[in-house]
Amino acid sequence: MFRRRKKFEPFTFIGVDDDRDLEVYRPERAARKHFRHEVGLLLRDILFAAAFAVLVIVFLVQPVKVEGSSMLPRLHDGERIFVNKLVYYGLPELARGDIVVFWFPDEPSKSYIKRVIGLPGETIEVRDGRILINNRELVEPYLDPQRNVARVNEPAHRIKNHYYFVMGDNRDRSSDSRDWGLVPEKYIYGKALFRFWPFNVAGIIRHETEYKELPSALPNNDVPVMDDSGSSDEQ
Repeated sequence: MFRRRKKFEPFTFIGVDDDRDLEVYRPERAARKHFRHEVGLLLRDILFAAAFAVLVIVFLVQPVKVEGSSMLPRLHDGERIFVNKLVYYGLPELARGDIVVFWFPDEPSKSYIKRVIGLPGETIEVRDGRILINNRELVEPYLDPQRNVARVNEPAHRIKNHYYFVMGDNRDRSSDSRDWGLVPEKYIYGKALFRFWPFNVAGIIRHETEYKELPSALPNNDVPVMDDSGSSDEQ
């Protein structure tokens, strides 16, 4: 008549030490830990970026401010450019038409920016304002005729090995190799690469090196060798 009650076992037995391995989640502590981790990553990235920037500036590129009007119309006073410093190590080899930055031979504490016109071993002459390399006229489309009205003449000279003849594009307002002589190769520390200021004219700087192909220099003992002071050594 009476049914026997079933015996129910307890679900489980809870001991007094069962919760000792449980970690109580505290949002504030987790947030601080996450913040410290993110700050550490940020500092690491900043250090890596700074080290990379130092390596780039020391070995690859350098910002330079253009001062004066000797490179008009290509470069203007006050513009900022980056120069490729690898040319100091011969990478790449300098070519005619390259715009370069160098220490002024007469006062190495100063820097000048000019265009490479004559290469080592070549014979260069200025005739009525025109440049002749190895007795062949150099085509210079980068010049502004309004800024080059003076018809100056310079006698033919041979350029010494490891030296360069440089000129400004604004020929009437440029102090260059016509005045103070050749630039030693070791004094050239940068090639104009990129204009970054003002922003509205930012961009890669062209060098017109497509006009570099001219006849090779021929030995001519009748042509004096120009030295780095602008004078000639009769040989």
